[in-house]
Parts: sequence; C-alpha cells; structure tokens
Amino acid sequence: MWLAKLKIAIIEKNVDALNRLMDDVPQLKDKKEMEEAIYLLKEADRLIHTLKDETSASMKQIKKNLDFLRSNDIPTSKKLDIRS
Repeated sequence: MWLAKLKIAIIEKNVDALNRLMDDVPQLKDKKEMEEAIYLLKEADRLIHTLKDETSASMKQIKKNLDFLRSNDIPTSKKLDIRS
C-alpha cells in the first residue's frame, strides 16, 4: 500500500504527499519490495531536485522582470506639491 501511494505521489508530483510518506516509511521485508522502494525513492529525489531547480529558475526570472520594470519606472515625488 505504501509503495502504491509513493508511486502516485511521484506521478502527481505531490511534494506534500512525498513528505508525509517519508515520515512514515514502513519496514519492508520482501526483497522485491525493497528494490522497488529504493528505485522509487531515487525517482522521488530526482523529482524534488528538478522541482527545486525549476522554482529557483522561476524566482530568478521574476527578479529580473521586477528589476526591469523598476528600471523603467518614472520617478515620482512622494510629497504633495501644492505650490505649483
């Protein structure tokens, strides 16, 4: 059951479910299940690193976009000028 949930979390790219499953790893006794779990855990690790890299790239792009928008911003006075 745990292996099936792990497969689903990987397919859905559900990091929250992966975290919950990592908190509750069962004691596997069958060699086949152990090998499958190792493979799935490696795949989950790759998935998390990929998502982390994508998030980092998105944040860098957002920062560049904000810097560009701010560089083209017309400076305005924050004070109320009633003399003009």
